Amino acid sequence: MYTKIFRAVIIGAPGSGKGTISDRIVKTFGFLHISSGDILRQNIIKNTELGKKAQQYIAAGQLVPDDIVTKTMIARITEVGNKSYILDGFPRNSAQADILAAREQIDAVINLDIPHDVIIERVKHRWIHAPSGRVYNIGFNDPKVAGKDDITGEPLTQREDDKPEVVSKRLQVYDELMSPVLAWYAERGLVTSFKGRETKEIWPRVERFLKDKVNMG
Repeated sequence: MYTKIFRAVIIGAPGSGKGTISDRIVKTFGFLHISSGDILRQNIIKNTELGKKAQQYIAAGQLVPDDIVTKTMIARITEVGNKSYILDGFPRNSAQADILAAREQIDAVINLDIPHDVIIERVKHRWIHAPSGRVYNIGFNDPKVAGKDDITGEPLTQREDDKPEVVSKRLQVYDELMSPVLAWYAERGLVTSFKGRETKEIWPRVERFLKDKVNMG
């Protein structure tokens, strides 16, 4: 339906609904969703060397070091080639933004601006199917059978990094980290912020914004 190659970055704190919004972008526009978190978690599940290193940081509520994330994401972007995509979890500092800008033209940056108290409450109810990365939110996007994945019937788990004390710490780190990235993209006129408390109020605005952007030219 949409033939123009379009590349976007989605920015939002852990638990801001980035995964859900990205999912809807994939379904509506056919973009690829390239998520640093998903790629790292797959490595953790497969117990690769990268996964072992990443797990130590994630379990402690820390961010995985830049060099690991940069190598992983640039490799995936190269693999994707000439297709529309949305980047999630990358770039997360201006050095990575520079590396990305040298390789790719980013058309838009979608910033999800959700209050921290909403996020902490939300992630307490979040469960995942680790092998696929499918996410369920109790009371919002419940699994058909409690505690089980809809597709496989396998058990759901809670991420270490979804526990409230870990989330609170990560939100502080996130704010310090991402302010310069947002500033970097804002200087280039690429940032559009979407404020709200729930995905259902934010998604229609994101959808309209992308339809306008993709249909331009």
